[in-house]
Amino acid sequence: MAENDPFPGEDNTGHIWDGNLRELRNPPPRWWMLGLWASILFVVGYGILYPFWPTADGYTKGLLGWTQIEEYRRGVAQVEAVRAPFEERIRGLTAADILADPELTQYTVASSKVLFGDNCSACHGSGGQGNPGYPILADDYWQYGGTPAKLVESIGQGRQGSMPAHGEILSATEIDRLARFVTELKSGEPGAEDGWSLYRAKGCVACHGQEGDGVVVRLPNGDVITVGAPSFRNGIWRFAPGGYESARYTITHGVNQPGRPGSREAVMPDFGASGRLGEQEVKKLAVYVHQLGGGL
Repeated sequence: MAENDPFPGEDNTGHIWDGNLRELRNPPPRWWMLGLWASILFVVGYGILYPFWPTADGYTKGLLGWTQIEEYRRGVAQVEAVRAPFEERIRGLTAADILADPELTQYTVASSKVLFGDNCSACHGSGGQGNPGYPILADDYWQYGGTPAKLVESIGQGRQGSMPAHGEILSATEIDRLARFVTELKSGEPGAEDGWSLYRAKGCVACHGQEGDGVVVRLPNGDVITVGAPSFRNGIWRFAPGGYESARYTITHGVNQPGRPGSREAVMPDFGASGRLGEQEVKKLAVYVHQLGGGL
């Protein structure tokens, strides 16, 4: 092939395609070769200094003794050293005490973001916006109370609401009227008198309150007592998508009724009593959640 080379005097391999495409033997530039050898030397040097080369029972440890896990531990120690004074200050305080101190509140909210993400965001959303079937934490409505003490109680002890299934207690007409009545109140309407009469006659006031706002008792000091029953005086629906059909379904099948097919499930696990989180973490989460929704 070389004897038929149409490019005599050119240092090519003799492989010619389409009349003028050929493979040359030109050496690479000197800078490129220097870079190649430098990179080889760098890899060898790196392998000597740091963990690198595989062996029969593991890997070489490197002359510097550096490991990623040790680097991580040093980083954690640095962070904990910065946090330690704040953690010590809030250790003996209640959630309300922390909220009374702007500096501690700022620290607690900042240091609890990951805590919230690891334990709460799967159900309540990364910003407390809620998910289908789970309460919103970013509004100012609190089903069990939004005071710091109530939030600590909810997170630490968990919540499990209960509503009897009325499918076999009430007639279809009564269920229909109560569902429409709830929808009326949720829409901001005062509610028809026949709806109020049925609401009171069937004992709904025992949990949802005389005014349908979820308040069972109002104390002289302004505090209220609730049993966790939702209020009908706002546009927030506990179970998606809300509306008449959703209300009718809940009234018929109830909430957390063992052995009742179709019963709604509304359970929040206890993070403190179960030992999943410590007292300090529960307290910090209560502050974080309080600030999400402008708690009471």
